[in-house]
Amino acid sequence: MSHSPLLEHANPPAETVQAVEAAFDQARAFVRDFDPDLVVNFGPDHYNGFFYDLMPPFCLGYKAHGTGDYDSFAGELDVPTDIAEDLAQFVVDRGIDLAISRRMEVDHGAVQPMEILYDGNAAAKPVLPFFVNSVARPFVPMARVRTLGALVGEYFATTDRRVLFLGSGGLSHDPPVPQFATASESQREFLTAGRNPTPEFRAARQANTIETARRFAAGEADIMDLNPEWDRAFLDVCRSGRVEDFDRYTADEMDAAAGHSSHEVRTWVAAYSALRACGEYRVEYEFYRPIREYIAGFAVTTATQV
Repeated sequence: MSHSPLLEHANPPAETVQAVEAAFDQARAFVRDFDPDLVVNFGPDHYNGFFYDLMPPFCLGYKAHGTGDYDSFAGELDVPTDIAEDLAQFVVDRGIDLAISRRMEVDHGAVQPMEILYDGNAAAKPVLPFFVNSVARPFVPMARVRTLGALVGEYFATTDRRVLFLGSGGLSHDPPVPQFATASESQREFLTAGRNPTPEFRAARQANTIETARRFAAGEADIMDLNPEWDRAFLDVCRSGRVEDFDRYTADEMDAAAGHSSHEVRTWVAAYSALRACGEYRVEYEFYRPIREYIAGFAVTTATQV
């Protein structure tokens, strides 16, 4: 599912809000019926928990807490450390260089979907938080993301746990996140070591995003437009079950066609690849809209094994 820090800070048409909420209702019903024992949460970060002072392509949290950005969940997540440790060893033994964190910070990109699914409580279920770098170059080839997901799925395929694989990210979008190559010196310092900002700095940063969204919806913001054609083609791959087709996505093409934050679909690739490693699957529900007020191609899907 997509996320957006603007869900509570923007004013799309009422019909759009109702359609998004109906999609969330579908996801809630799916998760309620499935009643997972554990959630494997593949999520991005937006320079709230991970910075260029040390930027891994993947990181699994042995413990984690929310940063509270955009008034999101700021407490401790319920992370089963013993399972996380065993899973990390399983993954690295099979050739993926996985970082781990015993004090991971996760932002709205990871906790908002849990809040949506569990009535505001991101700690409602045991969760394994997987950070997938989706903003900071260099990016690993998409095939590595797919392999990570497949190994996670392989790990759980032989257990008797009911596991929900959750991937969270917008599709095409290019919000006002500075790029290191073109950033000012002060921006580069933030991108490198900006954790634990002052309340004033965080409020100003968030206000800039909210104002950009307002101007974008009005056709006034100088940021890349959404790309519904690209979004629908990506969803076609998700629906097909041919997860190897994700490999054709390259970082340069994604930047050019769908915006610098389209890399958040890497979380979707990991989640769908994990599910596919457990067997063939069927997408049961799909919602998509390009929503300028959220600066995102916005989608929600549910899928289960056949």
